Amino acid sequence: MAGDFELETAELEILISPSAHDGGAPKPASSAVQARIAALSHPGKVRPTNEDHFLVTQVRREQHVLVTNVPQKHLPNLASDEGYLMVVADGMGGMAAGEVASRLAITTGLKLVQKSVKWGFKINQKEARELVERVHRQLQEIDRVLTERGDSDRKLFGMGTTLTAAYSVGVDLFVFHMGDSRAYLYRKGKLSQLTKDHTVAQAMADAGYIAPEEVRTHNKRNALTNFLGGHSGKVKADVRWLRLADGDRILLCSDGLTEMVEDAAIARILSKHPDPTTAVQALVDQALAGGGRDNITVVVSQYALPTSSLAAPDDASDPTRS
Repeated sequence: MAGDFELETAELEILISPSAHDGGAPKPASSAVQARIAALSHPGKVRPTNEDHFLVTQVRREQHVLVTNVPQKHLPNLASDEGYLMVVADGMGGMAAGEVASRLAITTGLKLVQKSVKWGFKINQKEARELVERVHRQLQEIDRVLTERGDSDRKLFGMGTTLTAAYSVGVDLFVFHMGDSRAYLYRKGKLSQLTKDHTVAQAMADAGYIAPEEVRTHNKRNALTNFLGGHSGKVKADVRWLRLADGDRILLCSDGLTEMVEDAAIARILSKHPDPTTAVQALVDQALAGGGRDNITVVVSQYALPTSSLAAPDDASDPTRS
């Protein structure tokens, strides 16, 4: 099957895995797809404060018939809709600026979501495009808020934050990404990175100036090329849309984990700890054992699909194309 392709919107593109664009194939009700989620953040061994913040929320839409004289047999099934939102933000800036930036990015985003008329419970190509464009506008507004706050307070001038978010509704998963916090998919023993770091070192590797294996130790590996803050709303996130399979786990993390723990070790820990709560603790512990030179934030979600939907996507051999 062909690899990822792109869906153009008014201002940005969505990287779509083939099975997400499945031509109307039936999907389980979103409320039938269950997620177990755990999260943990630690300041590490070196930094005096924790500039990382995270958020995990469940969103739900329900309808209940309170009173009616319409016979039950004539009423449609009143199914509920559910989704899960997970966010990791790693702040940067002098003094307390990084802590403020990551916290303000999450709280501002949550307020914007609450004010939104549509929350994106029914996913098709049209709704996916509208969801992505809506989130894009929200990210622009977050950046404007951070820019204005930094300009008005000398102590916060120049503050910024990464932001990596995953929104799942049923089997549809959207990943929004700015910076070098990461999102991974762990499926059937294989760990696949869903995001690409927005750093100078990664850009140099993409352009062929350095080898890919040099990125991890390059002195520009922490120099960000894309983040929230200081751009007066002129920002753009990477977006990926994929379809979940039963047993999938999604990992969101700040670079305090990935700087200390290589991907192979992350995969071994996820294999050894199927429970999200024990997995996040083991990942943080491993990062601390590796030196803990930065704040560490980890979110792990595990998805269970109903029995009738357990068939794997056609392209399941490549998790990033699911």
